Order: sequence, then structure tokens, then C-alpha cells
Amino acid sequence: MTNSSSRSATWHTIADIERDTGLSKDTLRVWERRYGFPDPERDALGERRYDDAQLERLRHIRRLIDAGHRPGQVVPLPREALLELNTQTGARRIQTVSRRAPAATPASAPSEEIEVWLQMLHRYDGRSLRLALTRTLEEQGLARLLLEGVAPMNALVGDAWLAGRLGVHQEHLYSEIVQSLLRQAISQVNLARPLAPPRVLLTTLPGEEHGLGLLMAECFLALEGCETLPLGVQTPVPDIVNAVSVSGAHIVALGFTAAQNPRDALGALEQLRSRLLPEVKIWTGGNCPALLRSPRSDVRASAPFQHLARLQDIPMAVTLWRSLVQTHTPAQRDDS
Repeated sequence: MTNSSSRSATWHTIADIERDTGLSKDTLRVWERRYGFPDPERDALGERRYDDAQLERLRHIRRLIDAGHRPGQVVPLPREALLELNTQTGARRIQTVSRRAPAATPASAPSEEIEVWLQMLHRYDGRSLRLALTRTLEEQGLARLLLEGVAPMNALVGDAWLAGRLGVHQEHLYSEIVQSLLRQAISQVNLARPLAPPRVLLTTLPGEEHGLGLLMAECFLALEGCETLPLGVQTPVPDIVNAVSVSGAHIVALGFTAAQNPRDALGALEQLRSRLLPEVKIWTGGNCPALLRSPRSDVRASAPFQHLARLQDIPMAVTLWRSLVQTHTPAQRDDS
């Protein structure tokens, strides 16, 4: 352990670091032993304390892990290398969003408007931010709000938090505003049309506490007329199995981020698959590298799960599910 007295006079407890970065205390302790970073000092009671420089570095590391980098690749890197890597990652993310978004039209929200939203967040002007998002929803519709507004705004908020221009409390304010707006939009979509199969249960597995992406996926399912059953985040496998049994869900949709341990994610998926009836499908979404690379995630009927890498993949997956059900149902009726 380093006990240099030259560090910043501002100190953070391990609980402070966990709240700010979302990195668990156990993860911080493992990295400390395995990689030699973080390298906290100890106070008079022997408790870990971290300076501002380590907090900033951990923010960069968390951002890179969320973007798909492995801890062993980024935790040992010095601050300068992390800054450069984050810049490269941010540029790639912007290019990816541009490729995946629908063709731009004159009605699409310009980047200047999103910058205005970010300025509202800086000022804690939650009311104006919600009104601006609502106006865009009314003018452009839910799908375009998500793809051309919320998705790039998510990236800007994350980058601003990483650079220290936004506090975690501002990030939480933004998340609460967006989630409230999207839940209201889902309710309005559901009231406007009759619901039809599939019935989709949405959640994350234990260890995955991020739910905004899952809510965005629920919006696309609602636009397809699906009945959705959101359970929130971090639902244990036995509870998912029980919920499917009671609700009669046809599909379990699970959200993942790159922060989740790949081995744990695949292990939990295998366990869930073994406990569900074969006709209950598992759809996964998000940028967990293990799922993106896994040969077990495709559209074959025998595959343990199907990975939908983009929100735009959801409508096609729903259409395919419905076509398969319509194809098989008459034959089953003829045999009865």
C-alpha cells in the first residue's frame, strides 16, 4: 500500500467510490489485490480512503468497461492511456449510433437540441428537460425519440459524468426523468391498441443493476403490440422461472451491460434455459461481450438464447416469433 502524503487533501471512502462509479466494494478490493489499483491509503481506523485522482481514474475505467473492455486490459493503465482510449471509444460509439439510426429527415432532432437538453441538466432544470423530451416525443414519435434523442443523450450524459462535468446526482435526475417519460409513453401506446402475443417478461439477472436499456427495449415491444411484464432489475433465476410459470410468458427478455461478469452471465443463462420449458424463448440485449461473441445466441429454434444487439432488431424478432407460432398452431389443432 502507498502512504504518500502528497496526495490530494480530498478523500473518499470506499462507499463513496461505490456510489459515484457503480463499482462494487468487492470489485474494488479484487482489483486492488490483482492489479495493484486502486491503491488507497488507510485512515486512523484502518479504513480505505481514495483521493480525487483515483476517483477520476476509476470513472474512466468504469466507462471503458461499459463500452466492452475487459478489466485486465484497462485497470492497470495510467490516466493518460485511459483518456486516450476513452476518446477513441467515444468516437466509435458516435459512429455506431450514426450507422444504426434511421435515415435522417428534416424532422430529426439536431445535435444542437440535444446539447440544449444537456445544458438543462447542468442547471438542474428538470421541468424544462422533461417538457423538451415530451415535445420531441409528440413531434417525432417514440421510436425516433429513443434512437435519435435518448440514445445519443445517454452517451453525452455518460461522457459528461466521466469528465466530472456532471455529478452522479445529475445523472440520476436525468435517468429518473427519462424513465418516467418512457413508462408514461408505454402506457399510452398500450391503451391505443389491443395487445397481442408474445407476452414478454423483462428483467436483469443479479449483478446487473442498469435498467434504462431494458425500458427502452420495452418501448419497442409495446410499439409491436406485445404485452410486457417488467420485473425491474436483478431478479434471481428461481423467481424468473416462477414468474414465467404463473404469468404464462412466452419470452424472457434480459438486459446486460459490459460491466456484468461474462462467466456469470453465461452461467446464469444456461441455468435459466435448463429450468424453462423449451417453448419459452430467451432474448438478450445489450453490449456484454460474452453474448456478442457467443455461438449460442442465434435465431435457431434449438439455440439457448437469441441476442438482439440493437433496439431496431426487436420488431423483426417479434415478427419472426409470430410467423413461427402461426405456422405451427394449425398443425397442432389438426392433430387434436
